[in-house]
Amino acid sequence: MEKKRINLNIIDGPEFFAHETSINFSPTQFVLDFKAITPRIDPRSKEAHHYVIRHNVIMLDPYHAKKLHELLSDAIKNYEKEFGKIEKPKQIKKLEKKAKQKKQKKKEPTTPAYLG
Repeated sequence: MEKKRINLNIIDGPEFFAHETSINFSPTQFVLDFKAITPRIDPRSKEAHHYVIRHNVIMLDPYHAKKLHELLSDAIKNYEKEFGKIEKPKQIKKLEKKAKQKKQKKKEPTTPAYLG
């Protein structure tokens, strides 16, 4: 049997840190959308807010989505076994508490000024 040589080129994309992720699905696929939202300031602009949104989309059939779930669950279990339980950062807890308090203040009924 004749041996054949195969040339293989692997092109890696740039690394990507996602701040947000959304997951959607249809009967035939799962769509994972990893997003990085970065505020930008342009000193020449009079507008207050500029954002750059980059995202990478990964589409999987349902079987491979389930396998990804299993792999990620195993990886998290192994991580927590080695480094301890993964918990929500204190800064996020503090922000959520502040937002909850602000929301509760808005719900409090106020007496309209015309009632004295």
